[in-house]
Amino acid sequence: MIRVVLPPHLRTLAHTDREVRLDVDEPVTQRTVLDALERRYPVLRGTIRDHETRERRAFVRFFACEDDLSHESPDAPLPPAVVAGTEPFFVIGAMAGG
Repeated sequence: MIRVVLPPHLRTLAHTDREVRLDVDEPVTQRTVLDALERRYPVLRGTIRDHETRERRAFVRFFACEDDLSHESPDAPLPPAVVAGTEPFFVIGAMAGG
């Protein structure tokens, strides 16, 4: 069971709690986690990744085990603690401005 923590605006959109638990088939990667998240909450399609390219949107970041995974390959395996469910995969809305 993979734990995914969503930012407040996506929680509101999906009508869900802060943390979502998902069954994800091996290998557990950013892509497979986000695919499972979008299957369960179709309203999130296009909010985290672009509809066409499936690339991470510019103001969305991914973190796990205190590491920024935003620029990792979407097909790279997630850390073992995330796969085991002991640590969550965070989807963070980045802040910008001055």
